[in-house]
Amino acid sequence: MSFWWFWTQPPVVEEALDEDLPKIADIHSASFKHSWNTQELARMKAQDGTIFLVARRASPYGTRAPLGFLVLRMAADEAEVITVAVSPRQRGRGIGKKLMEAGLRRLYRERCKHLFLEVDAANETAVLLYRSLGFKEVGQRKGYYSASGGDGTALVMRIDLR
Repeated sequence: MSFWWFWTQPPVVEEALDEDLPKIADIHSASFKHSWNTQELARMKAQDGTIFLVARRASPYGTRAPLGFLVLRMAADEAEVITVAVSPRQRGRGIGKKLMEAGLRRLYRERCKHLFLEVDAANETAVLLYRSLGFKEVGQRKGYYSASGGDGTALVMRIDLR
């Protein structure tokens, strides 16, 4: 029996479950020098206004491990990207873009006006992704990222949703 369709299906983005937090912590640890553990993620997830989304491989067999995740925080009519990460083995497949698009749709439904994020200016892949989604640079923070491949400049970016 062939499962070719299984591998060609785009990932599904949905709300993260509490049982996803250990895998989310693993992805975060593999993606960032300063990582968050399961308990820190659980405290964050429990806060009002926080949205945790995960991308999973499409599967008819039920719960699947996260391939990547996105954390957003809303306050009034604005929101910020807290973090977004994709498992190193899954990068380059459009999962980060799919997560961001799902987050933008969710914030639009919530009547959010603006979404902000900070990104290391040296992270060209992420900067290109955000620009392709319509984010515009609205500021810079020099020396913000100590573990940067560049000079540590953080680009502050915004997209207007309304």
